Amino acid sequence: MSPAAPTELSPADAATAPLWRAVQAFRLVTLLYAVGQQIASVPYYQNQRLSWVFIALMVVWSGLSALMLSQWQADNVARVRLWVVIGDHIVVVGLIAATRLVADYDWYHGHQTLPTTMWAANAVISAAILRGPIAGIASGLSIAAVIITVREQWGQDVWADATAPVLVSVGLALGLAANTARRAQEQLQRAVRLTAAAEERERLAREVHDGVLQVLSYIKRRGSEIGGPTEELAMRAGEQEVALRVLISEQGVREDAGGAEVDLRPLLTVHATPRVFVSTPGEAVRVGRWAAGELAAAVATALVNVELHAGPDAKAYVLLEDTGDELIVSVRDDGVGIAPGRLAEAEAEGRMGVSRSIVGRIAALGGTAELLTEGSAGEGAEWEFRVPRDTR
Repeated sequence: MSPAAPTELSPADAATAPLWRAVQAFRLVTLLYAVGQQIASVPYYQNQRLSWVFIALMVVWSGLSALMLSQWQADNVARVRLWVVIGDHIVVVGLIAATRLVADYDWYHGHQTLPTTMWAANAVISAAILRGPIAGIASGLSIAAVIITVREQWGQDVWADATAPVLVSVGLALGLAANTARRAQEQLQRAVRLTAAAEERERLAREVHDGVLQVLSYIKRRGSEIGGPTEELAMRAGEQEVALRVLISEQGVREDAGGAEVDLRPLLTVHATPRVFVSTPGEAVRVGRWAAGELAAAVATALVNVELHAGPDAKAYVLLEDTGDELIVSVRDDGVGIAPGRLAEAEAEGRMGVSRSIVGRIAALGGTAELLTEGSAGEGAEWEFRVPRDTR
């Protein structure tokens, strides 16, 4: 049976893996410093042999902990790190307390404890990387309190000693660095997911365009040609074709779904066909998400009317202007035009496409929708939508 593959790291563990490996170099440096300090201080100890036993324990634990903390492909790496950090604190506190077993009061009151403050900082660093700045500060304060207690410096000497500020600063700095790394990793993975999703949406959009949209377009065209009862079928097919085109366009800009504004241009250019010409500014036209959707829907309805009523050879022209104070969207065609009073008759007959889908949508945005060419039979029709620029 082949060995099980190591579990995949979570984003948090993957983000801090380089930090875990890097701080093990600091652990080695502090270990060398602690051994050097032992060599310089051992002549002043009362129990020199026991002090070397404690130093040997420190060397063994440093090697084991460095090996375990530098691993990033092992199973249950998060649990391993947790137990190593707990062990770090137990060993550090034990060695600090052991100072009283190897030295007298005059020595430990005025000098560093047995493992040295620098080596003790490894436990603080590990806690900060594991759980962030709060855990780092708490670890620094705890170890500093143990050192001060063992050295009996709770009097005036505590304010002149740099142990607590150094350990707390290390815990704060490394904790903030670890949290920053985690956030950066999460943002990177989110960007990767968005890119993959965008590629998949583009693939689906191509399939929809090549299949469903062509069928709907054919039904719309043939239904309009046959007329009679099939005209309503053609109108519904045209509406669904436009709705699908809007959906595809919205998917193309979905990557900024968390923002309050979107670029209006893609929602209009999706309607471009050999018979529909769309002109937009060269720079992004960012408007409120809801306003963009309503404007796009009004344009879609106007284009459906062109398809159904302007004639088989009619062409449509969509123009978007941004004056700074308002948005102006024009939808013009060169078809047969609209007879005088035809819109009022359609509304009276219960056909609310214009009054609700166009005029009502624009009015809800605080703007106006005006049919500029009603009554000009044979000269096409032109809608002009004016919407205040600050619409959200």
